[in-house]
Amino acid sequence: MFFQQFYDQKLAQTSYMVGCQKTNEAIIIDPKRVLDEYEEVAKREGFTITHATETHIHADFASGLRDAARRFGATLFISDEGDENWKYKNMPSDTVFLKDGDSIHIGHVELKVMHTPGHTPESISFILTDHGGGSSEPMGMFTGDFIFVGDIGRPDLLEEAAKMEGTTEEGANAMFDSIQKLNDFPDFLQIWPGHGAGSACGKSLGAVPLSTLGYERHNNWAFQIKDRKKFIDELTSDQPEPPLYFAQMKKVNKIGLPLFEVKELDIGRPEKFTRQILDLRTKEDFAKGFKNGSINIPYNDTFVQYAGWFVQYDVPMTVIANPADAVEIQKDLASIGFDQLERIIPIQEAEAIFDDAYEHITPEQFKEIYKEINILDVRTTAEHKVANVQKATHIHYGHLLNSTIPFPKETPLYVHCQSGVRSAIAISALKKLGYNNVINVLSGYNGISTVIK
Repeated sequence: MFFQQFYDQKLAQTSYMVGCQKTNEAIIIDPKRVLDEYEEVAKREGFTITHATETHIHADFASGLRDAARRFGATLFISDEGDENWKYKNMPSDTVFLKDGDSIHIGHVELKVMHTPGHTPESISFILTDHGGGSSEPMGMFTGDFIFVGDIGRPDLLEEAAKMEGTTEEGANAMFDSIQKLNDFPDFLQIWPGHGAGSACGKSLGAVPLSTLGYERHNNWAFQIKDRKKFIDELTSDQPEPPLYFAQMKKVNKIGLPLFEVKELDIGRPEKFTRQILDLRTKEDFAKGFKNGSINIPYNDTFVQYAGWFVQYDVPMTVIANPADAVEIQKDLASIGFDQLERIIPIQEAEAIFDDAYEHITPEQFKEIYKEINILDVRTTAEHKVANVQKATHIHYGHLLNSTIPFPKETPLYVHCQSGVRSAIAISALKKLGYNNVINVLSGYNGISTVIK
């Protein structure tokens, strides 16, 4: 049997390829939308990708499931569990719909389906047995957003992101029951999760890429709580705010997206600007000068997760970036279902369009004036609850464009996050809203807490 894990750092998302070395068939599990990596590995190892599947309708990234059928001719295997609200649409005619207890066979490798609702109603896990290797016992389980290393999938995304009222409690109850289904499985069963640390699909995911059921039984909080009510209370409390793009992902992964293809972009300054501009320079460079109305999201490993709070899916996009990154930027945006990038303004040409800037203040300077000024804390709710500047108003940075901000637009407004990264993004959003007198507190609350006790 062949096994490979693929980890996308920008999405904190994990996908897998499993192959039968006797028949040279392979399956990809929870594929991301850009399929290049899977094709490269399959060619190198001598496999044909004949199957593709996923554990549920994803909320945090654009699925590559349908593209696997278009590009590789793979047969798709999808969950047929859950109610009508979460049935896949627009699938190929040869799609295989799976129920609890069904199996997928990739040569001599078997993936047995277990319905594990909780994160979503249709969620399934796959229990792998390598019959080609002579085993009759399962080796491991692809758990998707059911079991993570050190955590489990959150049940509130349907309510928080998709606005389906009442589904959080229902999902938490289902998650408790799903965990009980693992009672008879051996400790040596490997756990292959769908996400790692940094994902918003749970609240305390571990950074280790895989685990065992025995280890999780001893160390994962979800296996320690035997009382249903206490379990539900713990699972539903203090979950991180889901990025706004999650609602869009649930929709497009249910009904499908067009085949992703890299396209030629316009390069250079336009005569007329689109309504959506992302500036991908560093926060330090952005502060010195920028086009008012642009959102500053530096192009690094956190780009996709931050961009997902601000992308307008029905509006063409211009970015200020290095044209050499054109292909990778398209792939990154495609990973959250956005295909309307039209233009790149090269960084060296962008200065001609800049019409704004903003200032910084040190924690020491902040200490001298904080009792008399307007302060906006743009961290997560959980961070704000742990410790905060008492008089600060709290609004999550990703909600600024859709929130009522209780300060006059011309009055100085001092903005901080935890370390200074998100506050820089927040200031660009506030500038877009017409708040012309915003000041960034360097080092964020980390710095503030060292000078204000």
